[in-house]
Amino acid sequence: MEDKIQIFKALSDKNRLLIIDMLSCGELCAYDILEGLKLTQPTISHHMKILEQAGLVKSRKNGKWTIYSLNKSSFIDLSNYINKISNHKEDCICNKVKRDV
Repeated sequence: MEDKIQIFKALSDKNRLLIIDMLSCGELCAYDILEGLKLTQPTISHHMKILEQAGLVKSRKNGKWTIYSLNKSSFIDLSNYINKISNHKEDCICNKVKRDV
């Protein structure tokens, strides 16, 4: 559950959602993101760190540049989780609460 909390916290910021939207088109370096959002380099670094820690974004070095991309498997897992909780399930926490009453 902690990983889902971290993901939803990372997604709760407008700029991070915009970064994810930009990365949905393909890999970008920090400079491209910076120019696209008109944010400072430290601000971009802060957002990228949060997105990476949540597992939503991957990075790789290419010379002096850091190239960012979406971690598509994390988005697939998140989509599966949302689908799971949007449908009734036997192990739902509400079933446990009902039994305890």
